[in-house]
Amino acid sequence: MPYVIAEPCIGVKDKSCVAVCPVDCIHGTEGDTQLFINPTECIDCGLCEPECPVDAIFMEDEVPEQWKGFIQLNTDYFK
Repeated sequence: MPYVIAEPCIGVKDKSCVAVCPVDCIHGTEGDTQLFINPTECIDCGLCEPECPVDAIFMEDEVPEQWKGFIQLNTDYFK
């Protein structure tokens, strides 16, 4: 089950999570409002979650109800 980046990342885009990802599956451009995790590349290691200073990273099945739309947003980013 991949990890998902949700609303708290918007406008913050702290890249601490990128630095610890062993498979480089966290992406985002300067023009993006947040970072995104590629669900097909994510190996579910969980190293990114504790590194996020705004608690924006969740396992897909643990995304809070108000941010469930970010699951599809992360997936769509890589289509």
